[in-house]
Amino acid sequence: MTMSQNLTERYAASLMNTFGPPKLVLTRGEGAYVWDADGRRYLDLLGGIAVNALGHAHPALVAAVTEQLSTLGHVSNFFATVPQVALAERLLDLLEVGPGGGKVFFTNSGSEANEAALKLTRRTGRTHLVAAEGSFHGRTMGALALTSKAAYREPFEPLPGQVTFVPYGDADALAAAVTDETAAVVLEPVQGEAGVIIAPEGYLARAREITTAHGALLWFDEVQSGMGRTGEWMAHTGSGVTPDLVTLAKGLAGGIPVGACIGVGAAGELLQPGNHGTTFGGNPVAAAAALAVIETIEKDGLLENARLVGARLAEGLRHPHVTAIRQRGLLIGLDLDAEVAPQVAAAARERGFIINDCAPGRIRLAPPLVLTEAQADEVVAAWPGILEAGYAAGQPGGPS
Repeated sequence: MTMSQNLTERYAASLMNTFGPPKLVLTRGEGAYVWDADGRRYLDLLGGIAVNALGHAHPALVAAVTEQLSTLGHVSNFFATVPQVALAERLLDLLEVGPGGGKVFFTNSGSEANEAALKLTRRTGRTHLVAAEGSFHGRTMGALALTSKAAYREPFEPLPGQVTFVPYGDADALAAAVTDETAAVVLEPVQGEAGVIIAPEGYLARAREITTAHGALLWFDEVQSGMGRTGEWMAHTGSGVTPDLVTLAKGLAGGIPVGACIGVGAAGELLQPGNHGTTFGGNPVAAAAALAVIETIEKDGLLENARLVGARLAEGLRHPHVTAIRQRGLLIGLDLDAEVAPQVAAAARERGFIINDCAPGRIRLAPPLVLTEAQADEVVAAWPGILEAGYAAGQPGGPS
């Protein structure tokens, strides 16, 4: 029995089966590569699902966490810390509103950031929300109420809230759903879980017009698409739209748990003392990690790298079996002409590449922002063979 097989058996015996059997047992990483328990190397094109912005074991992130933990690891939210305040100011700068133009509530994850935002919307005195089909906002009960996928929702219904789902990208449907009783419209500028579905040109601006007309909040969930993933700090940056709420997590601290619910303008004043809380959210270690991620992205030009390498990678993945490619920076979705994405992902792992089958016929890539052109070329060179093996395995009677 290999080390990986041994650990997989122990995993099954001692962890709840919420994720199914683990695909690999990973023991270490460096840059865009990870190694499994048997010493085999993989190029990580998933990045912890858009989390490992700086890759694995980045010296700047390791140093920031080590230094902060050696100085002040945790205090309660009865007290402020230097990294917490500095990070809130930096995030407001990245949203181009600056300190005083909004307020930040720190959490530990994207789901918690969305839970905080959902609670915040109740402070408008309204309860109706509008979300999009294909959306994913998390699996806690409030976030799940805004998530459209039936397989995630139905086992736990009834869910809190009064939520109307509309087709993503359809501004007329959105306009028809929003009323003067609507507290907020929540949209992902790029739907990651759905397979990298990008908002049509002008859609976010129309959403701004519609929500403003009805006095509703406009909430952008940038948990997956934010923090440089799309080659801009936020996926909505180029839209010219200023939302009322933005939620962040995943790449924010490069793998150290942290999330943020940001209220812009008056929305930043809706939560008041006693309305919400957290024990660990925005603790100094997580905040220091996030500051290191932001500084490294700026210093190393990783926004531009995401744009250039992402475009190179997407272009190289064209193939007769690939019917559509959607790419923003290093967030890439591929549609296949058959529902063999799980088999294709397995074939990729066999060849030393980690990719994600986010739907039966869709592949998602969200590699570290430090991915190099040479590393992108590695998977491009292997791609035809990966598809050939995946399609063969997906045929009736094909290899398992």
